[in-house]
Amino acid sequence: MDKIRIEDLQIYAHHGVYPKENEIGQNFYISVELETDTRRAGVMDDLNLSTNYGDVCRFLHSFLTTHTYKLIETAAERAAEKLLLTFPHVRRVTMEVKKPEAPIPFPFRTVSVRITRGWRRTYIACGSNMGDREAHLKAAVDSFQEDPKCSVVRVSDWMETTAYGGVEQADFLNGVIALDTLYTPEELLEKIHEIEKKRGRKRLIHWGPRTLDLDILLYEDCVMDTEDLIIPHIDMANRDFVLKPLVQIAPYERHPVLGKSVLQLYEDVRQSGEEHVLS
Repeated sequence: MDKIRIEDLQIYAHHGVYPKENEIGQNFYISVELETDTRRAGVMDDLNLSTNYGDVCRFLHSFLTTHTYKLIETAAERAAEKLLLTFPHVRRVTMEVKKPEAPIPFPFRTVSVRITRGWRRTYIACGSNMGDREAHLKAAVDSFQEDPKCSVVRVSDWMETTAYGGVEQADFLNGVIALDTLYTPEELLEKIHEIEKKRGRKRLIHWGPRTLDLDILLYEDCVMDTEDLIIPHIDMANRDFVLKPLVQIAPYERHPVLGKSVLQLYEDVRQSGEEHVLS
């Protein structure tokens, strides 16, 4: 991806743990690297198709002089997030906040914090087999779309499917949402649980009936295994009701562990797996 760089933008601001730093202020130097696609802007010679680095500098100056934080970690975090929400062409930002006048009683050049934040493509499986199933699924899409830290990219068809896991219950509607998000995987899981709870989800029977079931399938090329979250989804390669809608919207996304595309995984499960998709 192309990059626009701004180095050592000087901003006099009031960030610091000590009250004197907040009162008197000091110089900070901000460097940012914006990951974006400059091809169309370069070919068309049109600034509207790119990100105006002058506007970025004005934004950073305004944001960091308007707000006061104890930690430069917080200053970097909040500024990076707001920048990503403000400039639509920026996919990712690396920001360094330098504090050369920090109250340290030893000779030093500067102290700094450097972070990288950005939009991450993720795929969320959706299912419902209680109440108004389609309303529950659409509500999930709306909840993501209403959150400024999420952007719904595509939504598959809703597909009628039989239940998976051996529990006798009503048929499901299933689908997949392609989502760009600023949330980390753990934060996204919290968001998912919040949406499920609002739709009356109760975790009473494993693989049992539910008003709304949301699962993170893929989160870019992330591979993680914690007590609360496994990515990629541990059982997605065995579920035609996940893979068929995912093929609709992202057939060539690759499973970072198995090394196969979604389309290849779907062909595998069609040949040798269980069939649950009815329509």
